[in-house]
Amino acid sequence: MIDLAALRRWPDVEAAGLTASDAADRLLLDESAEARTGLGDGDIVVINDAYGALALGAADAGATGIRVHQDLITGERALAANARACGLGDRVRSLALDASLVDGARLVLLRLPRSLAALADISGLIAAHAHPDVVVFAGGRLKHMTTAMNDVLRQRFTRLDVSHARQKSRVLIARGPRDGGDPEPAREQHDGMTVCAYGGAFAGPRIDIGTRLLLANLPDEVPSGGPGDLVVDLACGTGVIATALAMRHPHVRVHASDASASAVASARATAEANGVSARVRVARDDALSGLPDGVAGMIALNPPFHSGAAVTDALAPRLFADAARVLKPGGELWCVWNSPLHYRSALERLVGPTRQVARNAKFTVTVSTRRSPGR
Repeated sequence: MIDLAALRRWPDVEAAGLTASDAADRLLLDESAEARTGLGDGDIVVINDAYGALALGAADAGATGIRVHQDLITGERALAANARACGLGDRVRSLALDASLVDGARLVLLRLPRSLAALADISGLIAAHAHPDVVVFAGGRLKHMTTAMNDVLRQRFTRLDVSHARQKSRVLIARGPRDGGDPEPAREQHDGMTVCAYGGAFAGPRIDIGTRLLLANLPDEVPSGGPGDLVVDLACGTGVIATALAMRHPHVRVHASDASASAVASARATAEANGVSARVRVARDDALSGLPDGVAGMIALNPPFHSGAAVTDALAPRLFADAARVLKPGGELWCVWNSPLHYRSALERLVGPTRQVARNAKFTVTVSTRRSPGR
């Protein structure tokens, strides 16, 4: 029997207090154990499994052909690494959040997302494409659960039961799928731009105040498109910065990347809605691992500070370091960050000379110039 406590988060952030499984994972596996008995190959789907605890727990109990969707590419890669380490790599496969993930599924294990819009996307997809007898076990930590989650599930299922709480966790059990539908992005207009967002995207179709401050202070001139002049929107979210750069500068081609599948889908939809999709390439990536060294003349970044439900300052320095690798000497990293996080010293150390461009009550915008090798 695998030890869930031994699973790793790698390649995501690993630090004291950040674990790859928790009490909600264990409760979900226990509550669903009887329902999993006798199911066939491919009958089980796992959604929002942080680092593989649910999928590998089910696989270790005998399930095969488990279909898995994790929003973050770091979680997907951690699952693959943990599956190999446990000798269960042939029992699980990762898929996109679409009909193929849940088609004909008879049992779904779901870690409840914190976003009600994300839950609506997921539950609608299950109701539209899973087997009519599907049972959904949706669990989470009590501190992150609300009664509004029950209401979202009731819109898509005729019956909803609630488990007893254990170790500050609880499971919602949904049956009787109805009125399903594939996810569609929400849309809002902001200053001449259409912002599109699927349910799991940060800030939804709004423009958060940090991104607004960065937008207002981006340079009037950007690299011209020659060798080493790639323009990048790192941790692009819904693609607001990438789309704005493409709209403002008709000669520019932008590479946008994010670890989140919902963000990538949203960014592509935003670029398409504003007529610049031919010049905005969007990739799901861990930082900028898909780009070679020294190819960018400019990178824009609004770094995240959440790893799952945990707040951590360990994410941004990894992004700063990879931005420095991808920038050519003399290239610029334009960054907005929560002022209390004091990132300037890390930017100076990892990228190069850094100056403040703007600051308001909550956020700071800086530009860091990539130092030449050996300096």
